[in-house]
Amino acid sequence: MLLNRIENVETGEIHPSAFKAQVPRERLEQVDRAAKELGEDVFKKFPFTGKMQPAVEDSKELILNRTWRAALSVVGADGLPELEKAGNVLRPFTTLKLSLRLPPSLNAKKAAEELKATLEKNPPYSSSVECELEDYASGWDAPPMKKELAELLQETSQNFYKKEALAMGEGGSIPFMGMLGEKFPKAQFVITGVLGPNSNAHGPNEFIHIGYAKKLTASIAYILMNCKRLQ
Repeated sequence: MLLNRIENVETGEIHPSAFKAQVPRERLEQVDRAAKELGEDVFKKFPFTGKMQPAVEDSKELILNRTWRAALSVVGADGLPELEKAGNVLRPFTTLKLSLRLPPSLNAKKAAEELKATLEKNPPYSSSVECELEDYASGWDAPPMKKELAELLQETSQNFYKKEALAMGEGGSIPFMGMLGEKFPKAQFVITGVLGPNSNAHGPNEFIHIGYAKKLTASIAYILMNCKRLQ
């Protein structure tokens, strides 16, 4: 009942408007181009079991869900007995650890306070409900890209990849970029990395695609070599 206050359990859509944000037009255009290029690869890269399918098969909607729409995850639970010890008895308590991803333009502190208030208000059956905020961090939405940088990126991509350069957000937060953005509000940023294809970051078997990495390294060097054109 408490989780239903936050999330539509059938669609994953987040209910409270405090956790939603309007997607900038520039981001919508970027997502549209990326979705057309990637197609079903957006979801087919995941090893679905059996006949399982993604929540929606529209690549554009999936990218927006991942980058600009809030999402709730239950990442841990306590108070549930192990199967061998479980019985038909009432539990004295149940604890869930939640992770609420937010759109990058929202204030995480305000959102955390709203989440706490939403879960603790009018508890079911007048039970005791307590929400403890462990941590929160705001996302980051880069400032609009200058025409000169956009042209240089396209030139670089064509030189080394023979393809158009595309932009797509990342659902995970990088607090350091928010700090840099606040410190240098007029700066232009080029944030990229070897996250695909045929690469696996931040895992026990972490590896990168060597050919792709070489081209990316050359691309960054080319951008730095021509950065005077951006002044």
